[in-house]
Amino acid sequence: MRWEVSDRSFESNPRAKRRGARDSPPLLIVLSGPSGVGKDAVLARMRRSERPFHYVVTATTRSKRAREKNGVNYHFLSPKQFQQMIDKHQLLEWANVYGNYYGVPKDEIASALSKGVDIVVKVDVQGAAALKRILPEAVFIFLMPPSLQALEKRLQRRRSESSEDLVLRLARAKEEIESLPLFDYVITSRQNKLDEVVSQIDGVVAAEKRRPKPRVVEL
Repeated sequence: MRWEVSDRSFESNPRAKRRGARDSPPLLIVLSGPSGVGKDAVLARMRRSERPFHYVVTATTRSKRAREKNGVNYHFLSPKQFQQMIDKHQLLEWANVYGNYYGVPKDEIASALSKGVDIVVKVDVQGAAALKRILPEAVFIFLMPPSLQALEKRLQRRRSESSEDLVLRLARAKEEIESLPLFDYVITSRQNKLDEVVSQIDGVVAAEKRRPKPRVVEL
């Protein structure tokens, strides 16, 4: 069952989710959604507010954008380096997205799980579908744009895509929204309301920590 998350759905205190749940297994939060929906901005706000998660840094062959930092936003790799990670089975999942490769390093997740630390990993919708098959006990959250028009404006402001790429990404977004049955929760990501989105993610974690039958993620 998938739940649409609202501000009042769950307790949103990021520290409250730890009360009474200290011995619960670590969660793996998979954050996904269309390109331009604000996944990176949400993660950056979560990091600044010191949420107690391990944030998995995914690997990619795409070029680094302005203000992005290697090892923080992504591990920026050459195609040869990325292929080496594939050959060594160091990626939990990987895919070609808009002509660039993206992948989730396996060792980061394994290390955090062994320490009992809750994990957040950001992937595109194709990656989320792959992780759903590999790790079905993860918690899957879809960030939904308020509308396709709002998403188009975000992509235009980013100024990192050509007009052809913009059309492609919007068409892809329509297809990705049809993948909602894969996800456990849907959160609307509105421009300039990052705190609301982060608060709702806190609420998801709080609810999951109180499940009578905890999720157990195993690699």
